[in-house]
Amino acid sequence: MGRTGNGRRVCALGVAGVLAGTVLVGCGDDGDGAGGASATSSTGAREQGTRAVRSAYDKTAEEDTAKVKLRVRTSAQGASQTANGQGVVDLDDGDSVMTLTAQGQRIEQRVIDQVLYQKPPKGQAPGGKPWIRIDLRKVAAQQGTDDRSMSDPAQSAAYAKAITDKDVTKKGTATIDGVKTTHYRVSVDVAELPNGDTLRKQVGPTLPMDVWLDDEGRMRRQQIDMTIKTPEATQRSSTDASSAPEKITVRTVMDFTDFGTEVEADEPPAGQVTDMTGKALEQGKKRS
Repeated sequence: MGRTGNGRRVCALGVAGVLAGTVLVGCGDDGDGAGGASATSSTGAREQGTRAVRSAYDKTAEEDTAKVKLRVRTSAQGASQTANGQGVVDLDDGDSVMTLTAQGQRIEQRVIDQVLYQKPPKGQAPGGKPWIRIDLRKVAAQQGTDDRSMSDPAQSAAYAKAITDKDVTKKGTATIDGVKTTHYRVSVDVAELPNGDTLRKQVGPTLPMDVWLDDEGRMRRQQIDMTIKTPEATQRSSTDASSAPEKITVRTVMDFTDFGTEVEADEPPAGQVTDMTGKALEQGKKRS
């Protein structure tokens, strides 16, 4: 994998494909954060939490890589589906190798230099080849975002530096995979995210994000909850009797363990890959 040469990048991972390109932001340093009787101690605790979240990108970046477990629960019209994933991720450049399972189907996924490769169950990939390929940079460009925004941790890190004391609240402690962590809730200003104006129309002005941080200031768990208006609902006439917005709720939880583990992300042989970038761009135009 190619390195960016910037060791102070971290904690953003473009999880594309079946996981809808979830962009993860946040993490932090373990702060005291316990509320005191006085306003001064309460303010001090809140400031500690804010510093923790701001500094966590750098602290986690120092570990370079990690194993990751992912759970995405999607609910709409009274029904829900859950996708699970596990694998390894390069916290510096966003490369990853994962196995995803949804509705009993297993998908192998790799992200290499901002290109997504997926291997669906046998016989389900278009083009008669086992792998499909989507250039995430071209998809991001169509959406009007910086071509790095889907996988460049520096984009998210820049946002983290702008978090203020009113955005961060300490929620308590928890043990995750045998590690004691401190739980913070962060209110994410959607306008500060890549393509924020468009995203704001779909999910609203803010997103609730929870992070669990170990005593070394590294992120161990991150959870993001989104309520998304479907494009069809957004485009309906307000006079339509059936124009009540249809919504999809998505909860994404990602756990990080085994920092420093080896990541080997290799491109599939070219003869086994069907390029689906054009199809993805075509679908993107229909939704816009």
